[in-house]
Amino acid sequence: MPPPVAVYGATGHTGRLTAAELLARGHEVVLAGRDEKALHALADELGGRARVRHAPLDDPAALRALAGQAAVLVHCAGPFTDTGRPVALAAAEAGCHYVDHALEQHHTKWLFDELAGPARRAGVTMITAMSFYGGMGDLLAGAAGAGLSDVERVVTAYAVSGWRLTTGARRTAELLFADTRRITHDGGEQHVGYVEPRNAVFPFPPPLGPRTMIAPVPFPEVVTVPRHVPARRVEAQLTARTFEEEQAFTSEHADAATRAGSEFTVACQVITADGGGGAGQVSGRDLWRLSALAAVEAAVRVAAGDGPGPGVHGPAEAFPPAAFLRDLERLGLLTLTLPGKAER
Repeated sequence: MPPPVAVYGATGHTGRLTAAELLARGHEVVLAGRDEKALHALADELGGRARVRHAPLDDPAALRALAGQAAVLVHCAGPFTDTGRPVALAAAEAGCHYVDHALEQHHTKWLFDELAGPARRAGVTMITAMSFYGGMGDLLAGAAGAGLSDVERVVTAYAVSGWRLTTGARRTAELLFADTRRITHDGGEQHVGYVEPRNAVFPFPPPLGPRTMIAPVPFPEVVTVPRHVPARRVEAQLTARTFEEEQAFTSEHADAATRAGSEFTVACQVITADGGGGAGQVSGRDLWRLSALAAVEAAVRVAAGDGPGPGVHGPAEAFPPAAFLRDLERLGLLTLTLPGKAER
């Protein structure tokens, strides 16, 4: 049997999708989180095929015990501003591989700054931002920017409609957009401070076409992309209409079928100093399922010994980005367009 994988935050929407996919692939699954009653109810829904481990965030011993019984811990419980550190620390201390769905910049930066050394010493692989927001942009930047030097600018642009936020996602969005200490990457350096938002227009290829964007949005590409693309400036953008849709912030109790109705296009421009560069795009439906299965793909590879090795990694550092996106395409999760780029 494949090695056990623990899913923290298993009772949330992404956690449920992640656990169900792991079970479908034959993995032993440990359902973990803060609500023991809800965990047992989920185990029953899944046919009694998963074990349950109650592990509150304020109980380091319980979190270490959880990590100690798994080969990989997949962290699905946001906001990572609140949940990220105790779960990631427990994984590193217990010698357990780790994958998270975080899109919070400061959590991602903290992992690289504080846990890279402990992860290497423990011999574990930790992959952060393996999600839709942040993860798809990082993978596209890695694929489109492969082999390029003297990169002036990397822009990742998200066009999303029909997004229905869960309770955790709504809380994450509120925290992100209220943060006055945003991380940016400009002039080849990382900066932290207040950023005045603006409207921009991103030239999505047809049939979507140009769209008005919120720029910048506080996604983790500003931390992850410069680690593998030598860019002087990195920026993420999101279509202004995404948060204007009436149901976005009032749909915490939407059913799974409604949540699956989101439509997305993520595009990336890598622009070099001489005006050249590269581009890439993914499009599809159901960003929640894409998030869950991207993390599952990462977890099962790491569990099988096919990961990037000990340390902390972003998505495009962890796996060859174009090939990883092609694998997601073969699973029916997205359509990838990568003009003029060979898979690597």
